[in-house]
Amino acid sequence: MSDQAKDAYAKANEEYQPIYAGATDTFLGVPRCEAIEQSDADVVVAGIPFDLACSGRSGSRLGPRAIRTASANLAWEGVRWPWDFALEDRLNVEDSGDIFFQYGEPESFVTNAEAHAARVLEAGKKLLSFGGDHFVTLPLLRAYAKKYGPLALIHFDAHTDTYSGGSKYDHGTVFYHAVKEGLVDTEHSIQIGIRTSFNSADHPFEVLDAAWVNDHGPAAVLERIRSRVGDRTAYLSFDIDGLDPSCAPGTGTPVAAGITTDCALKVIRGLKGMDLVGMDLVEVAPSYDHAEITALAGATLALEFLYVLASGENS
Repeated sequence: MSDQAKDAYAKANEEYQPIYAGATDTFLGVPRCEAIEQSDADVVVAGIPFDLACSGRSGSRLGPRAIRTASANLAWEGVRWPWDFALEDRLNVEDSGDIFFQYGEPESFVTNAEAHAARVLEAGKKLLSFGGDHFVTLPLLRAYAKKYGPLALIHFDAHTDTYSGGSKYDHGTVFYHAVKEGLVDTEHSIQIGIRTSFNSADHPFEVLDAAWVNDHGPAAVLERIRSRVGDRTAYLSFDIDGLDPSCAPGTGTPVAAGITTDCALKVIRGLKGMDLVGMDLVEVAPSYDHAEITALAGATLALEFLYVLASGENS
């Protein structure tokens, strides 16, 4: 990270705290991460309250707060079904709060998000991020690719997000740019739950559309993921609109006929043993939610990812 980027990052976190940002709780009640470089955390949680790149309904800037709040429903169990151990016995998780930026200036967000991810990775930790719209994944992938090289991508979504049109800041173009920048190893990447149009003739990713997933089930999905990704270093990006709106109504671009929360959890659980280095959970927009259904789904999917990581620790 350059000195200029470090200075911008420090300034943003000291001065720019929009009223919709700032974690009032931590995810699952884990300790606050006050100093990343000195922390003994294995995984650092970060909120990214940014939705200036959304093309549908806004509101995912409030996603990190909603996910953290909903996670209180998950924090009391100890040994969590269907696992046979308590998460805290194998994995140290801390919450670094939200990544701040100058509101109305997307470029400051891009700089600060990449800088924060780089700090976490340079400290030898993994990052679990809560968006925000799906554009937040692009600066995160830039930091990851600098450390690991091009990553295998496991991507849940209703949309491929590989569309070449749109503005510089567009949540529908994130993986178009990621491919162009060489951040993603497309030969070993896969998209799951897609149910919007794309040009299959020149599409670089393997796609398991939602109809196929719903017809074949989690075991078949896992078989395809493992065949595609193999032993490559992989990054998991989960757009909550990959779920059917009945399971996740609180999102900006809902699309009917998606996958269920049960299916998604079974697939994530089945990633045990793969080389997963990070995850983002994006597009939770609580203004359109009901009874925290979407926020709870997001929090649960993220928790399941942590258990998958923990299952490789001292097992």
